[in-house]
Amino acid sequence: AIAMTTATRVFSVEAFSRPSDGEPIRSVVLETEESVIVVWYARPGQEIAAHAHPHGQDTWTVLSGCADYFQGNNEVIKLKAGEIAVAKPGQIHGAINTDPEIPFIFVSVVAPGNAGFALAEK
Repeated sequence: AIAMTTATRVFSVEAFSRPSDGEPIRSVVLETEESVIVVWYARPGQEIAAHAHPHGQDTWTVLSGCADYFQGNNEVIKLKAGEIAVAKPGQIHGAINTDPEIPFIFVSVVAPGNAGFALAEK
């Protein structure tokens, strides 16, 4: 096992929240063989494109706001702060912030780190 005595183990979500006027920014917190941890900050109306990870799971923990969560085949559910959404390997997922004022902020953990990425239809 790797000793993590000197490495940072606690990260500030706020420090990795990157508001953007264009596309939402994928702000990588930590990338290892085991996982990729990302903070997403989507302003009202901004969209994280529907996609899938062929070889891994993507778990979203929503901290702020609400969104329409894409599940493929035009299936959409509401996703809000305090909820966790899990997309298993190959399952389509993405979201659009549907709140008029509040940012949609979530932490994504993709595991393993080489889960792959493919854009998909909503």
